[in-house]
Amino acid sequence: MGSSFISGRKSAPAHLGRVLILGLGKSGKAAASYCASLIGTRVESLHIAGGTSNEDAIAFARTCQEAGATVEFDTQVISGSYDLCIASPGISEFSEFYLSAKAASTEIISEVEFAWRESAESSVWVAITGTNGKTTTTSLIAHLLKHAGMKANAVGNIGDTCLDAVRLGETDVYVAEVSSYQLASTVRFAPNVAVLLNITPDHVTWHRTHQNYVDAKLKVLANLSATPNATAVLDAVNDTVRATVRSLKAQSAQERGFAYVPVGAASGIAGDMRSACGSDNAAFLRDDGMLVVALGGEEHALCKASDLLIPGEHNVSNALAAASAALAAGASPAAVAEGLVTFSSLEHRLEGCGQIHGVSCYNDSKATNVDATLKALAAFDPRRPIVLLGGTDKLTALDELVAQSNEHCASVVLFGASRDRFAEAFRAATIPVYLADHLEDALDEALSHAQEGDIVLLSPACASFDEFSGFEERGRVFKAMVAQRAQA
Repeated sequence: MGSSFISGRKSAPAHLGRVLILGLGKSGKAAASYCASLIGTRVESLHIAGGTSNEDAIAFARTCQEAGATVEFDTQVISGSYDLCIASPGISEFSEFYLSAKAASTEIISEVEFAWRESAESSVWVAITGTNGKTTTTSLIAHLLKHAGMKANAVGNIGDTCLDAVRLGETDVYVAEVSSYQLASTVRFAPNVAVLLNITPDHVTWHRTHQNYVDAKLKVLANLSATPNATAVLDAVNDTVRATVRSLKAQSAQERGFAYVPVGAASGIAGDMRSACGSDNAAFLRDDGMLVVALGGEEHALCKASDLLIPGEHNVSNALAAASAALAAGASPAAVAEGLVTFSSLEHRLEGCGQIHGVSCYNDSKATNVDATLKALAAFDPRRPIVLLGGTDKLTALDELVAQSNEHCASVVLFGASRDRFAEAFRAATIPVYLADHLEDALDEALSHAQEGDIVLLSPACASFDEFSGFEERGRVFKAMVAQRAQA
């Protein structure tokens, strides 16, 4: 590729050369459309390797071919040579498809990286990653920044793709939810604020090992020192992330090149890492219930945890991380304080979805792993929900899920493809355990044991693909079931 770059952008080469698009998911289509519009100017040629063909992908490919791109489907082997490959996040970096593209390309990056490079030099990027809490925290940061009068939008895994948002040109602050899949293929991506919420075992199939997964998440911090006045916000309650806090603390400010804000400490969300380990900054829940962020030598008491509209201790942690990020991005403390108490639950995340004869039902379909469900179980203390667990099994350890269900739940209903393995683990449970075939059966089983004033919680700890196209469909179907039974 050429060595000259476009003035006024982060890191956009004037000449992209021969470009390969790998995969035609949502981000692949965004990259293909963007690059197709540059054929004959910045793009010398565009080749799209679409992976497995389907009707939608083939129809989209025709529009790219009309613009001058070449397209192939149903092959995992890439021929030819390319200056740049933009890889879709659904394609594992360890797959034959990815490795073949990598071998054929001078550089292989994610759509997030490409979007950042193409964005305005003056734009601000806030990147949020972690095993759980990403979407809530991303939405909350965008809400806080908008409340502060900034042209901010949530992008990435929610809302527009990063690249579509860049192309529209209507955003000054990109609040990007970024997954480990996307981060794995970043090279120079350097946000102004990086938020690392937590790291617990997940996505082992894609990453092959837990350490690969951890390494991908940590790439959100890799280039922070390249951005002036950058800040990292880190969940110091989480053991893995706290190890990163310790390594940052061991460096001088000059060596590190950016500020960091630990959220909580080993002792929990009430821990102040300034006193715990001498950090310059900290975010924590004060003894009087106030959310406090100490940043840049100033301490801001923002709001009471009891005033948040999103329930659970994990959402106190998410709110502290979001507030820290918003302050680091330039929002005023007053705007952050006001924004925190006006943000309500997102769909499929501990979302209240009605009552059935006095039984409150909550949709937490986004809880597709054990760690997310553990947070949901504790959110209702001292009340004890009846929880629905099941779906496509991720084969993670279940000991802690059983222990926390004993502590926080009235009973559990196990359903779906994971039911039998979960039932084996729950033989050690001290609370009632019921079995059902599908989600609808599980809801009816739970209701048959519920009394007025009880809670039924869908927080599956599993993916949804045994019955549904994704957690969104599972959540919508669950809400429809609740609405139907409420009217009966």
